[in-house]
Amino acid sequence: MPATRIGTRRGWLGNRRGELVEAVQRALQTGLLIPDNDRCIRLTEYDDDAMLAPPEKGPSYLLIEVTLFSGRSVEAKRRLYAALVEELEPLGIPAGDIKTILIEVDSVNWGLQGVPASEIDLGYKIDV
Repeated sequence: MPATRIGTRRGWLGNRRGELVEAVQRALQTGLLIPDNDRCIRLTEYDDDAMLAPPEKGPSYLLIEVTLFSGRSVEAKRRLYAALVEELEPLGIPAGDIKTILIEVDSVNWGLQGVPASEIDLGYKIDV
């Protein structure tokens, strides 16, 4: 049940926004073993003066923040990082332009349907 936010500079994506979002979704499925219907991804494009990135990064520089329940293994996180690079490469995004930050939240601090997520059967495992 991750919630993902992608930030990048405006203009370079053109009409490929959907492709980028779907590529990130596939990487989340591969890395975290979430089902296809578990979708919550937001893409924000910033004007050049509203996103300060390292000077050596290209126009396709991405900051991907994934807020997720605590409990994933280091191996699952490695799978995710590698899957992001693999899925985004066809869009011309070099590995060096991808920065991923995982924000882990205890499921008791995540509300779904008016109750803590810790009290809901999500239908899949978190401790992968």
